[in-house]
Amino acid sequence: MSAARTTLFRAAFTALDLARANRLLRRRAQGLGVILTLHHVRPWSGKAFAPNRLLEVEPAFLDETLSRARELGFDFVSMDEAWRRVTTGVSVRPFLHLAFDDGYRDVRDHALPILERHGAPATIYVASGFAEGQAELWWLALEEAIARASRVYFDAGDGEAVYQTGTPAEKAAAWSTIYWRLRAGPEEELRAEVRRLAEQQGVDSFSFARALCMGWDELQEIAADPLITIGAHTVSHPMLAKHPPETVRAEMAGSRDAIRQKLGLEAEHFAYPVGDRSAAGERDYALAAELGFTTAVTTRPGHLTKAHAATPTALPRVSLNGNFQTRSAIDALLCGTPFLMTDALARLRD
Repeated sequence: MSAARTTLFRAAFTALDLARANRLLRRRAQGLGVILTLHHVRPWSGKAFAPNRLLEVEPAFLDETLSRARELGFDFVSMDEAWRRVTTGVSVRPFLHLAFDDGYRDVRDHALPILERHGAPATIYVASGFAEGQAELWWLALEEAIARASRVYFDAGDGEAVYQTGTPAEKAAAWSTIYWRLRAGPEEELRAEVRRLAEQQGVDSFSFARALCMGWDELQEIAADPLITIGAHTVSHPMLAKHPPETVRAEMAGSRDAIRQKLGLEAEHFAYPVGDRSAAGERDYALAAELGFTTAVTTRPGHLTKAHAATPTALPRVSLNGNFQTRSAIDALLCGTPFLMTDALARLRD
């Protein structure tokens, strides 16, 4: 997310709070419940260059979010119970479920004690290649490569150019150009280019999974907690929409098979890596249903409603974003006000 968009969103959350819009519009905006998406939960490092900060929140913010959700009358439920309420269309109180993507070790170390204190169930969506230390967290490798470099050479479409990366501002500008250019193209090229940039700076693209993600023994331990459900998240974390059907099937089924083999569990729920419109679409939703997943979640934002009973493998979620760790953001996201507004704008465009 660009600095300008981040500033705009912060201002919007503040404005909604000051106008008391969350309280006034909650009855219209809020659905049956919400699935909150998280990745890392850990103390903030204070890095000046942190383009992936949106993917991490501080433990205190997670604690505040759950406390505020209780104040607003939310039930904390399992994924199975959330889906039951969607299919029946009945939920006397709004429900909340937590979803942690990728299987990071800090979820065990920092998030789990908070979940236990609040009695809040969660699903950890595991990419089996991360658990085995054999898949790339390419977005972290790209960040580290740019962090180490004083300049990088990259072809953004008009021939190779040099990008100065000596200061945090220069690094952020280079990241924005390189990241979004690569995201727009084939994933094979993205991963190859990130690997090239990483190798130039002595960065091992595969080291991040080993350093940050829980292995199978650790996942076995956390899966024994009654609050935790294990879901599937592919093998190598690809943007599925960019790949042929046979690759998508193999990635989806492969992660479920690995969870069954390593943990003795049946992963009935699935999360699409990245999960936005560029990474998962109608074909992928159909394949998830064909493979027998009970639900599959996207990162398209929104609350769950009775209408989602018809689309079990295309469910929305709401991201807890590390760039917006404020009480006003919590209230807006839990009350659903931003989604009411974006839906209204979409109707106007149509």
